[in-house]
This record gives sequence, C-alpha cells and structure tokens, in this order.
Amino acid sequence: MKTRTMLAGLLILSALAAHSQKYITKTGYIRFFSDAPLEKIEAHNRQVSSALDLANGGFVFNVLMKSFTFEKALMQEHFNENYVESDKFPNARFSGKVTNIKDIDPSRDGVYEAQVEGKLTLHGITKDVKVKGSFEAKKGRLTGKAVFPLTVSDYDIKIPGAVVRNIAKTVEITVEVSLDKANP
Repeated sequence: MKTRTMLAGLLILSALAAHSQKYITKTGYIRFFSDAPLEKIEAHNRQVSSALDLANGGFVFNVLMKSFTFEKALMQEHFNENYVESDKFPNARFSGKVTNIKDIDPSRDGVYEAQVEGKLTLHGITKDVKVKGSFEAKKGRLTGKAVFPLTVSDYDIKIPGAVVRNIAKTVEITVEVSLDKANP
C-alpha cells in the first residue's frame, strides 16, 4: 500500500514538474510588413496565442487573421477578403520547436539565441520554415522574437496585376511573444 501511495505521489509530482516547464501567452504580437516599389504596407495583431515547452522545445503560435489592423480600412478589407481569405482560412499557425532549447535558461536573466524550425500554415498551405530568433529571460518571463520572411506565392496568395507593384513578393512577419510560466 505504501509503495502505491508513494508511486502515485511521484507520478503527480512529475506531472506537475513537467507542466511547470510550459510557458504561455494569449497576448502575443505579430507585425506584417510589405515593402514594395509603390507602397509600404504594415499591419499589427495583438491577439496571438503561443506556448513554449522547455522540456522538449515544442513551440507554437496561433493567430486570428481578422485581428490584423491596418492604417487604411480598405487595405484591411482587401487583406481579409482578397488575399488571405480570412472567412475561409481564419487562422495562421506555426507548430515546431526550438532546436537548441537546452541553451535557454529562464532562471538566468539574459538574451539567448534560438534556432526555430517547424511548419507554418497560412491560407490553407503548410510549409517548412527555419529561422533564427531570440528569447530574453527576465524575472522568470521569456520574451521570444523572430522574423519570418514569407514569400506570398508559396502560400497560394494571388496578387492581382493592378496592384502587383504595391505588394512585395516577400513580406516580413515579425513575431514577439512574452511568455509566462503556466500555472500548475
């Protein structure tokens, strides 16, 4: 009986320890930037969910496409209706891992380089991506930053000929997530 009780206690403690390795946020940030010959287009989204598992390096973020805000309402309308088709493809998602997770120590304040690789799904298309980023540890919080260059045609996003010089062929997606330790 004692052995079973001790074993059950160890299982509970190990589950709690594994859970305490997770960092999450529901208020991450993504910036969309297009620098084309005729126009610069920028949008911001502050409704990004993200999680990082320090035990295995698992890293995900999910973004609601309609949450991007643009300077001009017409740009936002075209982005959602004509390009990313937000009604049909409401979310973009990255699922992968930080391959050098063992180099990141949230208990020691500092900036750590990160190698991130995984699958980015946008507009119903999933592609392998690999980028360099960083995590800053400060007072138990981890802030991750990375820039994803995204070739629009790779995700089957069609740009009409009339505006082809207004939108860059490769856009810049900047991700910044401030992650807090998940409550056990």
